[in-house]
Amino acid sequence: MKLKLGFSPCPNDTFIFDALVNGKIDTEGLEFEAVLEDVETLNRWALEERLDVTKLSFPAYFKTGEQYTLLNSGSALGKGVGPLLVSNRRQPFSAAEINEAAVILPGVNTTAHLLFSFAYPDALHKSFGVFHEIEDAVVNNRAALGVIIHENRFTYQDKGLVKVTDLGEYWEQAMKVPIPLGGIVIKRSLGDALYQQVDALIRKSLQYAFDRYPAVSAYVKEHAQAMSEEVMRKHIDLYVNNYSLDLGSEGREAVHTLAGIHRRMHAGV
Repeated sequence: MKLKLGFSPCPNDTFIFDALVNGKIDTEGLEFEAVLEDVETLNRWALEERLDVTKLSFPAYFKTGEQYTLLNSGSALGKGVGPLLVSNRRQPFSAAEINEAAVILPGVNTTAHLLFSFAYPDALHKSFGVFHEIEDAVVNNRAALGVIIHENRFTYQDKGLVKVTDLGEYWEQAMKVPIPLGGIVIKRSLGDALYQQVDALIRKSLQYAFDRYPAVSAYVKEHAQAMSEEVMRKHIDLYVNNYSLDLGSEGREAVHTLAGIHRRMHAGV
């Protein structure tokens, strides 16, 4: 049986899925067709039910819960891993200034957008772009502020940008749970047996990678060509952890908490 599997080309995802999609582990008769896209594209495709198994941001999952169910393995969730609000202005911003400023974010359905809206619910001038273009948009004054994710956490200072707010830290202090960034879901229509099999295979694939770390595979390097190996490892260290092996009760509680915030915001409360 062939399953279409979507994930991003970022090192945390390629690290997790390398063994699964490249025949390094026994996939027990399943074949996985890898589809690599940026997370907002994957979010949109999840809303369209294009893929059998996919990475997506948690706000997109909250919108597709009738079609997809969350796997225990493969998630990006943790502490100190949240998106950052950055600017090229050295002077501090007041909350009122942020509410009035032009802010560029990495996608309507991203957790970064939800966490920014949680911290700044009255922000008036939001726009959206591909995550890897946000740094340059702020550097070139196309926006006063930008919300960065992924490897840009490690590069923004090199481009002369400064941190305004750590949105993940704001979340952790307010809600006292880890930050749920993205998860792996499977179509409910595929049934419980396949859910269990795919979940176990993702865990096995990740354990394969962990057992060989800090070696970075050719597959990870191939899809992270602009990064040094040091940045790749920083990326993996930040976003891949025990929650990626298994969400567990603490991880599930964090997702449940974020879902509650998402419902409140969309209800206009």
